[in-house]
Amino acid sequence: MDDKSTVFLFLDKEQTPFAEFVSPVNFELDTRKIVDGKHELKIISKDPTGKEGIRIIPFEVKNGPAIAVEGITENAVVDGVVPLMINAYGKGDQKQFLITGSETPQSIPAWIWILLVGFLGWSIYYLIRYIDLVNI
Repeated sequence: MDDKSTVFLFLDKEQTPFAEFVSPVNFELDTRKIVDGKHELKIISKDPTGKEGIRIIPFEVKNGPAIAVEGITENAVVDGVVPLMINAYGKGDQKQFLITGSETPQSIPAWIWILLVGFLGWSIYYLIRYIDLVNI
């Protein structure tokens, strides 16, 4: 009788395992063969006495080009004309990084404009106070 557990690997809702190993195992999951989106890796371990353990690991594959959208968020309520900025770029591969298009241009956040207007208002206030004090 073997004293090691057997490990079965399932992807998503498949009924047949895509891999079977004797524990312990080092395994490389090649996500290039899996379609982009949400998936589940189900690991079933069976010990020599026949008892089973199950672990389910949800993960998301994003091998395709990254897509960045500015101007609308998920589940947003909108009306009228909505200006959008969309950028899509590939990551290259493990050996070469593609720099072209990898940075998404973004507009200046509203909180920076508020800080800038507040600082300018404060500066003008103190400039006027300084001029009044000098003229006295």
